[in-house]
Amino acid sequence: MTSKEERLAFLEEMKGVRRIRKPNRVETPVPRELTPGHLERQRSAVAAPALDRNPLTADVVEPLGAHDILSWQRPGVQHGVFRKLRLGQYPIEARLDLHRMTVAQARKEVFDFINDCVRYGLRSVIILHGKGERNPDGIAQLKSYLAKWLTELDAVLAFHSAQKHHGGTGAVYVMVRKSERDKQHNRELHGSR
Repeated sequence: MTSKEERLAFLEEMKGVRRIRKPNRVETPVPRELTPGHLERQRSAVAAPALDRNPLTADVVEPLGAHDILSWQRPGVQHGVFRKLRLGQYPIEARLDLHRMTVAQARKEVFDFINDCVRYGLRSVIILHGKGERNPDGIAQLKSYLAKWLTELDAVLAFHSAQKHHGGTGAVYVMVRKSERDKQHNRELHGSR
């Protein structure tokens, strides 16, 4: 059969068929009055903004430059442990890349990342924040905020700018506190003291 013959055969088969006039949809009436439930949901949505459980600073922080070194440790972190972290001698168990994020996005990601590290027992991680060298004002914005945020998280024991092969001053090694589960496991293995 040629294309013309097929078309004629199709039209012959469809001879008695008529188009449906009504749309093939169910019409549902929209209630015109708002119920008390509707009004309450509207009121609560407008009145109470969602609670932000993220404790990280959202205010202005001290600006840092591209080549500034990040270095901080909580009291009680042994010097040898901090030295190994600073030299990048601990295996990197996870990484978070903040490149191309806004400060608000990075704030959420850092908070979630550190909490996940504690949850999964990850102790030595790296966060790539970039140097901010392309910024016209010379301020490394994410780096500046990260330096403040990491000190605000109880789960962070120490941090230091990475070695050159891991990103240098555009990345930071982070030492994360053990979870309670891991602490308990160590007590069981080595006897409680």
